[in-house]
Amino acid sequence: MSEKGLITSSSNTTSQKTRASTMSGKTFSALGNLVKLLPTGTVFLFQFLIPVVTNNGHCTTLNKYLTGALLVVCAFNCAFASFTDSYTGSDGERHYGVVTAKGLWPSPASDSLDLSVYKLRFGDFVHAFFSLVVFAVLGLLDTNSVRCFYPEFESGEKLLMQVLPPVIGVVASSVFVIFPNNRHGIGYPTTSDSNDTSQKSKT
Repeated sequence: MSEKGLITSSSNTTSQKTRASTMSGKTFSALGNLVKLLPTGTVFLFQFLIPVVTNNGHCTTLNKYLTGALLVVCAFNCAFASFTDSYTGSDGERHYGVVTAKGLWPSPASDSLDLSVYKLRFGDFVHAFFSLVVFAVLGLLDTNSVRCFYPEFESGEKLLMQVLPPVIGVVASSVFVIFPNNRHGIGYPTTSDSNDTSQKSKT
């Protein structure tokens, strides 16, 4: 092969690697934006354990079962967190509970708490559904998950992996704007004055 041919071949290889790197970067960037819509603790647990249970994408049958179990548990946590809320009790401590049709369970540790504020709403089901969808995209398009369950997908469906996360992110973000999430449930950050019983008693 001539020197010109070697240069051309090298240039093509470099170009392909650059495109692959750019595509991968865009995918991870989109996934990073999706993470903001999920419970922080659940996402951290998933990202910490997924390389371990998948053996960095080199799965045996046991690894596949463990990975599937991790995905199910984390998906359940993402949906369940939408039905939880918290408040600052009269003791000054943060308390968490599950929202119900009547209010918050277990019973609040404050006499001044207005239970009607915590009643189950239609928006809670919307948030739970889209949190589940967002985590499904995050979990199933994770590099280790892809290499474990469907390795051929990584090379054959790069465009889908690049386009799907931002599309889901835009749809989910739009829905969350229509149904704003005012809860501060398990795994979600809270502010120092959010759901303060002293403030709620004044409203």
